[in-house]
Amino acid sequence: MPQTERTSLSNKVKRAVFVPLAFVLFYLVSFLLDPYATFWQEYFYRSFWKLVTEWIVSLVFCFLVSEASIFIHSRLNKTLPWTDQPVKRLMTEAMFNMLAVMIIMFLDIAFIVFIEKEHLGDPSNEDIKNLMQWGVVSIMISFTLIAINTGSYLAANWKSSEMILAQHKLREAELKQASVEAQLNALKLQLDPHFIFNSLSILSELILEDQQLGYEYSERFSRVYRFLLVNSKKNTVSLEEELKFLDSYIFLIKHRIGSGISFDIHVAPQSKSLYLPPLTLQLLIENALKHNSTNKNSPLNIKIYSTEASVLVVENSLSLIENQNLRSFGIGLPNIMNRFQLLQGKLPEIKKDAATYKVIIHLMDYEQ
Repeated sequence: MPQTERTSLSNKVKRAVFVPLAFVLFYLVSFLLDPYATFWQEYFYRSFWKLVTEWIVSLVFCFLVSEASIFIHSRLNKTLPWTDQPVKRLMTEAMFNMLAVMIIMFLDIAFIVFIEKEHLGDPSNEDIKNLMQWGVVSIMISFTLIAINTGSYLAANWKSSEMILAQHKLREAELKQASVEAQLNALKLQLDPHFIFNSLSILSELILEDQQLGYEYSERFSRVYRFLLVNSKKNTVSLEEELKFLDSYIFLIKHRIGSGISFDIHVAPQSKSLYLPPLTLQLLIENALKHNSTNKNSPLNIKIYSTEASVLVVENSLSLIENQNLRSFGIGLPNIMNRFQLLQGKLPEIKKDAATYKVIIHLMDYEQ
């Protein structure tokens, strides 16, 4: 969990806190356990150098215990996180820390025996009691460090979870806003009096000329509006659904523009089960219509085809209207980019040359 690693205490900070804390606790707890022990009665009557030597040995001991606690905690965070099996994690960390304390105590005793072997005799009852007290104090210090480590980890984990939750909420809010923008952009056809007037004018003409064709036109007209009203509110739709909608939308465009536009659609069957934000293809066609002229002498050619199962290309020929340029996308193309980004999909790519303009869409293999 990268965020937890960044927000929890670093190992340098832990060393700076643990070693002095362990050193103070070592003497404080030892004194509180038996304040009338001979060790404390004679403590300040020893020579200065003996006290310094003892403090250095104790400091090294506390440093080793702290390092062992930090190392064990870091390793277990990777192999046995608290979120998986908390009881097992607690028992494992406690056991390893106790084992580490015992090993460090053994090495410490071995070092003292090696240094003072000429002055050592048989251990007295006082020595045995002090040794047992030392073990108890060391384990208490170790458990205190475990508690600090665990508290730091859990606090950082909680903070990280809150940040992730806040990010998800923000992403959801942004996605809703982008979806609303897409709806407004797509549903502007519903509010556009020119589109409504043209569609109804064509419908009235077709009814007079060919009732069957007029009926089909009205059916396609209702399908377009039904899709806009229902699916524009979704985050993603299947490519198959989008193409069905597009079929009706293209039918209306052809009867409005006539031979000034042509469509060529070849999509692989395996691509149709993949997903994209709704109205993506409609917005790209609308973008092409907005910036290019449509006349029968130089028709606008729009191609939609798949190069791979997850790659869809929307390509149109270029016959730019005067005073138009490819940098003016309106809100259609930026909205598509924004929705792909919010859905954590790969952003569409734009490629253009003197004759064509292509938008490469990377389809998603899951529905959101």
